[in-house]
Formats: sequence, C-alpha cells, structure tokens
Amino acid sequence: MRNRGGIQGVASSPILVGAVTILIVIVAVFLAYNANNGLPFVSTYNLKAKVPNADALVKGNEIRIGGVRVGVVKSVVPVQEANGRVAAELTLSFDQSAEPLPVDSKVTIRPKSALGLKFLQVTPGDSSEGFEAGETIPLTAYAPEPVDIDEFFDMFDEPTRKAIRQNQAGFGNALAGRGPQLNEGIGALRRLAVSAGPVLRTIVAPSTDFDGFWRALEDISATVAPVAETQASLFVALDRTFAAFARVSRPYIQETIEKGPRTLDAVNADLPAVRPFFRSSARFFTALKPGAKAIGETSPIIAEALHAGIPVLNASPVLNNQLQPTAEALVDFQEAAGVFNGLDLLIDTNNLLKPALQFIAPAQTTCNYVSLAFRNLANANSQGNADGKWLNFITYEPPEGPNAESGPASAPANGPGRSNHLHFNPFPNTAAPGQPKAQGCEAGNERYLPGQTVIGQAPVWGTTTRDTTGK
Repeated sequence: MRNRGGIQGVASSPILVGAVTILIVIVAVFLAYNANNGLPFVSTYNLKAKVPNADALVKGNEIRIGGVRVGVVKSVVPVQEANGRVAAELTLSFDQSAEPLPVDSKVTIRPKSALGLKFLQVTPGDSSEGFEAGETIPLTAYAPEPVDIDEFFDMFDEPTRKAIRQNQAGFGNALAGRGPQLNEGIGALRRLAVSAGPVLRTIVAPSTDFDGFWRALEDISATVAPVAETQASLFVALDRTFAAFARVSRPYIQETIEKGPRTLDAVNADLPAVRPFFRSSARFFTALKPGAKAIGETSPIIAEALHAGIPVLNASPVLNNQLQPTAEALVDFQEAAGVFNGLDLLIDTNNLLKPALQFIAPAQTTCNYVSLAFRNLANANSQGNADGKWLNFITYEPPEGPNAESGPASAPANGPGRSNHLHFNPFPNTAAPGQPKAQGCEAGNERYLPGQTVIGQAPVWGTTTRDTTGK
C-alpha cells in the first residue's frame, strides 16, 4: 500500500510529470536530429574514400549497398594529390553489417532525386581481403556514371530553353501551309516501310553485330564525356556559324540551291567533253615537269636577266622611235638603182670567199692566232731581255755539223750533235675543217725534241692558245 501511494504521489505531481515529458521529448529530438549521423552509443565501421569530384555530395548523405542504407557520409573535404590534382576525401561511417568491405569494391556518386540530392553507392567486390577500419578506399575505386539525371536536366538552362522555343516556332512556321506536301510524305512512308523491311532485317541479323554498334557508341560517349565543355563550345561556335548563314540565306544561299540542279545537269553534259582535255592536260604537265625543274634551277639567272632587262625595256621606246626612220631609209636604199646588182656581186664574192673563210676562220676563232700575231708584233720592239730587244740583232753561235743551219745544206740537219737537228712543221693543224680536233691549234704548241730530227707533226704541249680578251 505504501508503494502504490508513492507512485500515485509522483503521478499526481504535475511538475514531475511535466519534467519527465520534457526530458523524453528532448531525447527524441536529439535522436531524430542525429539519426542521419548515426545513433549514439552504436558502434560503426569507419572508412575514408577518395573521389575525383564530390559532385555535390555533402555531409549526412546516405551510403547504400544494393539500394539499402548502410551508413552516412560524415564529412567531405578537398585534398591535393601528389601529382598536384585536387580530389575530395570522404569520411564514411558504415553499419557493422558492412564490415569488412572487400578491397576491390567500387564507389559511385549517384543522384537520389531529380532535385539534386545525392548518395554514395558502394558496389562490394569479391575479394577475400577487406579494408581495416580507418583505411582509405583509393581513387582508382571510383567508377563514375557517364551522365547523371541532374547533369541531363542541367543542359536545359535558360539559353537552351530560349533556343528550344525559337526552334519550335521555326518548325511551326516551316510546317504551316505545307499540308499537301505532308500528306504526300505520309503516303510515301508506306512505300518506305515496305522497302525498309529487307534493310532492317539485314541490320538486325547476327552477322551485322548491330548490338556491338550500340556498345561501341556507348564507349564513345563515355570517352567524350571528359570533353563535354569543349563540345559545348563547339555548339556555341556552330550557333554563330549558322547565324551567319541565316543572314545570307536569302537570296544568296536560296538562289544557289535553286540553280544547283541546272548546274549539275550542265556539269553532267559537259564533263564527258572536258575529260579528253583533262587527260591531255595531265600528259602536258607530266611532260612539263623536266622544264619546270630546269626553270627552278636557272631561276637565279632568269631573275638577273629580268633585272638587267628593265633598263633595256626603259630605253626601248627611244630605239623604237629610231626604227621607223631607219626602216624607211632601208626601203629607200633598196629602191635605189644599182643596189640589187651590188647585192648580187656581194653574194658572188661571199660564195667565192666562203671555202677560204671556213678554212682560215678557225685559226682566229678557235686558236686566236691573228690576235696573238698583232700582240706579239706590238710588243716586239718593247719587250726583250738583258741582251736587247727582240727586234735588235743578237749574235748566236749556229750549230755545227753536216747540213747545219750555218751554211748550205743538201739534206735536213741530222746530227751528230744534240743541237744540230732540224724541227720543221710546214702544215700545222689550226682547227680547220677536216683536221682532227685532238690536234687543233698545233702551231706554236710543238714540243722540241733534243737529238731528234722532226719534220711534220710533232708532239704538242696542248691544243689551245693564250686568250687575249682579258677574261
């Protein structure tokens, strides 16, 4: 009876009942507030994980395995790797049921709703080894999704929505008033479907590996995901490009499209006739290659000639002004009496002198004998040695022996001494027509052979003479 009275005393005290109620409410609020961070006095399995980008993951977000909540994210802080890149380090608090997490597990940040809430998805591996409490899941375990739902909706920003509205307005204007054409297009769809049946059967046949095409397309999408910003800038540049095209679409591009079929018809009609010209042009340019190569090698000389020709061209008007009176004087001279008779006599004279000139001319043009003779004649009285000038008398002792040059002789000198031998070439080669080129310009180049009598051709020092032009 005393205990019941004590209980009734407590229950009958409003102050004690209120105090107990407030305490229970405070404990419930505390537990509810910390529910996302784990219940107090409950042991947990704590790990850390590194991801390249936290991707809006915040403290208190859930950790899920197979869609079941197994923990919470305690903190998200940026860290710098050894290579200088910045990553995010997550502090994870798992339930004891998740311990130990296999070392080959994968982590992925996934959207929980379209409003942007995220959670950390953990895909356990099949390794027999697990992470110890406090260890860090490496950066290589992060397996991002190619595109999240929030990233998909993020592309519909204000400029994109505005552009979509403009496109829809443009499509509506494009379809307005084109009902007959649309009906014809819908009627043609049946024929298209009938014709496309065999094509589609070929596409879905196992031999075409059509599913492999989509797998490859998925791989390509995953590959280009890191360059999404670059692709976005590409579309921005394309927008500017098409805007520029829009400014010239009417009438320029429109007229070009309208005239395109007629142009193609004309090209189809003319190309067969032009084809032989192209073939001949190909052969022409093939034959022109050696000449073009030679022109490239001689281009410096051609350039010098062009530079030298400029003064000549500048002076050519003066010459042209003088040509007309000169031509008129020549015409008057031609019409004068006796000119043709003189020309006939001149032609006869040239015909008579031609054989002699052909034989004598090489003596000067090739051997330079005439110039050397006049030069030696001019220098004969001005040059010499210590005994006198070449035209002065110098006494020499003639050679002695039979038929020597010191007295009458009945035969050519022929010894017995080394100096008593005759050397004489009455008809030396002078590069005249019919004479061997190997012995041209023989006169003046003969070698003196001591102790031998040489009459006629003798060994020569060379087949050229001294140049007197000063070059």
